[in-house]
Amino acid sequence: MESKQDDITILEEVEKRLPRLSPERLRLVSDFLADLEEIEENEATTELLNVPGFKQALREAMQEADAGEVVPFKSIRRLSWQLENREILRR
Repeated sequence: MESKQDDITILEEVEKRLPRLSPERLRLVSDFLADLEEIEENEATTELLNVPGFKQALREAMQEADAGEVVPFKSIRRLSWQLENREILRR
């Protein structure tokens, strides 16, 4: 597994090389990157679908969302903040 610094170095190398390519080669690189993204997305989806119970949990979550049984993210964030500050005040 590569480190964050290795990732940055690779990105910098790619950024240096891209301007030197012809438009035709840039299109090829872009298409290749799109293919790689799709492969990674498919791998992640397959990994999730192989988690026991994931399909059923996803189905139920989608039904709840369709029925409007959701909580706004702001509410969750506000509750989280309140709980954190309550702990701080108790100390």
